[in-house]
Amino acid sequence: MTDTSAPDEAAGASQRPPTVDSSVPHTARVWNYWLGGKDNYIVDRELGDRIQAVIPDIVASARADRQFLGRAVTHLTGETGIRQFLDLGTGLPTAGNTHEVAQGIASEARIVYVDNDPLVLTHAQALLTSTPDGATDYIEADARDVEKILERAAATLDFTRPVAIMMLGVLNFITGEDEAHRIVDRLLGAVPPGSHLAIAHPTGEVDGEAAQQAVDMSNQAGVAPMRLRSRAELERFFDGMEILEPGVVSCSQWRPAVSDASRPPKPVYQFCGLARKP
Repeated sequence: MTDTSAPDEAAGASQRPPTVDSSVPHTARVWNYWLGGKDNYIVDRELGDRIQAVIPDIVASARADRQFLGRAVTHLTGETGIRQFLDLGTGLPTAGNTHEVAQGIASEARIVYVDNDPLVLTHAQALLTSTPDGATDYIEADARDVEKILERAAATLDFTRPVAIMMLGVLNFITGEDEAHRIVDRLLGAVPPGSHLAIAHPTGEVDGEAAQQAVDMSNQAGVAPMRLRSRAELERFFDGMEILEPGVVSCSQWRPAVSDASRPPKPVYQFCGLARKP
């Protein structure tokens, strides 16, 4: 795409600091708080504490989601040979980001992050750096704007080769079923066979009453509206794909690092799955 703006105008726009509203909680910052980060405000911590009062295991759930990311990217890079990742709903960078895991195994891996939070953008520009022979890029966009995402991602990713689409904690903010499936289907339609889709999503399958109460609390606080989905609803996003074992399960139970048949990991409020496009 040709940039038709004047050079000084374009430069000024790129250098203009993003506007961050610290008066309203934001899910990326609440999540950062639960993960022990420092990139959050009082309103985020207050909401995080109120939700934790309803769901005491919410911190374990957030950590299990992050661990699923690491295990999925490790599998995709190390065992499947994926070298390209499109990570939507990036969130604030913490330890074990997609590019760190992927490029730690294959330094030539290429990663494009997508998020629409100004604070995430600020940190992404500073922290989401690449190895010399790989690449990372950041697109500021809403997950609903699929055409914009695909157009800009094509500057870094080769869509004739397999891509891993990572959608952890993003589809829950697409509350309409038709719209959510339209987004997923369009993304999958843009990548070739051998590509993969990873999803993590809050669910009511574990203590559903408390989970719904937490969602209602979040929605009432002014955070972007979100919803829960059941295991069956999540499985439908993978229709026509080859779902990898163990299927759609709690994030804590997706190929845990330490297996103990007598004491399986406790299920958490985030469910996940990974599937291959045939």
